[in-house]
Amino acid sequence: MKNFELFLSDVGISIFYVKIGLGFLFSFLITFFSVPTIIKISRRKNLMDEPGVRSSHLRKIPNLGGIAIFYSIGICTSIFAYELFDLYKFLFASLLILLYVGVMDDIVVMRAYKKLVAQIVVSALIVIGSDIRIRNLFGIFGIYELEYVLSVLFSIVTFIILINAFNLIDGIDGLAGGYSVICSALFGISYYRLGEYNYPLVVLSVVIIGAVLAFLYYNLSNYRTNKIFMGDTGSMLLGFLLAFTGICFIDIFIDKKLPDIPRYHLQSAPAIAVAILILPIVDTLNVIIVRLWNKKSPFEADKNHIHHKLLKLNITHRRSGIYIIMYYLFIVMVAYYLRHIDVNLLLLVIVILGFAGAYFPDFIYYTRNNKK
Repeated sequence: MKNFELFLSDVGISIFYVKIGLGFLFSFLITFFSVPTIIKISRRKNLMDEPGVRSSHLRKIPNLGGIAIFYSIGICTSIFAYELFDLYKFLFASLLILLYVGVMDDIVVMRAYKKLVAQIVVSALIVIGSDIRIRNLFGIFGIYELEYVLSVLFSIVTFIILINAFNLIDGIDGLAGGYSVICSALFGISYYRLGEYNYPLVVLSVVIIGAVLAFLYYNLSNYRTNKIFMGDTGSMLLGFLLAFTGICFIDIFIDKKLPDIPRYHLQSAPAIAVAILILPIVDTLNVIIVRLWNKKSPFEADKNHIHHKLLKLNITHRRSGIYIIMYYLFIVMVAYYLRHIDVNLLLLVIVILGFAGAYFPDFIYYTRNNKK
């Protein structure tokens, strides 16, 4: 690979843009041609998602699409962004553990505590082993640099929350996949603008986009024989990777006293990361608040997610997904425009807008009913 890079530099071609192009192309193609085989095997072995009380589908659908996403990301990242596996030794091991746990849960349904234990192990590996952690809150609630133990614990909890939060928004066609594409694009653009030291993370973001776009082709298909869900395998994998890229994004703005790497300090970096990941964060907090208000267990399943509220308004899956993604993309735009204001005020604005989007469908629903 290094000889190939030298050859391209000799002929005046940037290896980075070659990696971007080939990374996207191959990640898309690998997923695109892997999914039909997974669908065929799933139907033959009856490895299907059965419709239930909370399901938004009425027939059995294959739910192992996450395997194709993992396969694509694992191959393309190790080829086109191999520097990440040099820098973060436990990254690939964490992905493998999530693959195993996700597939097991999609096939036989694992107990919640077993999944939690696996998520703690994965989070600890990447936080302690690879030193991917939230080191500084940039003045949020008056807190700046975190002590090592507190930083580790806070980062592990953040990973676990985002892994499960992303799993929770995967309730209608295209929502989790479409949102992961948007998040990856936003982080990728940010990494690109912040310098070539971050180029491997740009390639990772592009690889994720390619893999997920190919999956969405089948996930949004109207043909019964083509349709597939990403399952817990895909949602946990994407939640983990977006938590990883989000924490790396915050880390860029911390002065690590590395003379060869230019640093640009953005006081609102944590708030911007929250804005990009606001949908799974707000959706999870919303359902927990509603369950506690109704004196139910916060772990009890229900239909209080944002996408369920839109479906209750008789909006189709695709339109619901588009409306949700567009609204929370609007929040990111607001956060970016206000990025130079006080970080606590910006975080407050983001959270208020996030919860406004979560409760606006309720307002429309009750307004319609009262008119009748």
